[in-house]
Amino acid sequence: MPWGNIVLGGIVAIVALSIIGYGVWYSWDASKPFGERRSQQIDGMVNYRAKDVKWLTRNHVTGTVKYQTSPPVGGNHNGTWENCNGDVYAKQIPNEHAVHSLEHGAVWVTYNPNLPAAQVEELAKKVKGKDYMLMSPYPGLDKPISLQAWGFQLKVDNASDKRIDQFINQFRLNASVESGAVCSNGVTVTGTTPQEQGDADMQTGGS
Repeated sequence: MPWGNIVLGGIVAIVALSIIGYGVWYSWDASKPFGERRSQQIDGMVNYRAKDVKWLTRNHVTGTVKYQTSPPVGGNHNGTWENCNGDVYAKQIPNEHAVHSLEHGAVWVTYNPNLPAAQVEELAKKVKGKDYMLMSPYPGLDKPISLQAWGFQLKVDNASDKRIDQFINQFRLNASVESGAVCSNGVTVTGTTPQEQGDADMQTGGS
């Protein structure tokens, strides 16, 4: 057999094996949620899903909940979610409703009330009019800005930080643990006290 044919055959074999190997890797990688596959690309982000924490539970509960992170990134929550169709809240919202929104796939943008108005507006432009997004001030925040998706959190110092857009693009809807869940027909309650189901039904027009 001419050497040219041998070399060509070897190259074809290598390419074929590479394609097969990639296919096997892709099938394995695609079996994991999108956010978990690509979460390591954002510097400084905490991936609680990878830590396999036991408190990322999804039970509906009444009353206030003591969460493991501030702001919370998941856990038991109120049975009604906070509207998250690009809603920008001027006041603090109850954790228990916001966490339910995270379960549906929303990204929750929070900021320290001391954040300069220009930066608040810059953040709001990233949220307004976008499904599966909500934003609110968060008193006591240990960083100027914190972004939450279900099981993921990123804290930054400035609204112009490029990682904010990376986080939103990566996790908005993709981090959902409840496929097909919506962000409309929830509540728009502010404050720290969650609204119980009967009151929430009255607000949303339910029975």
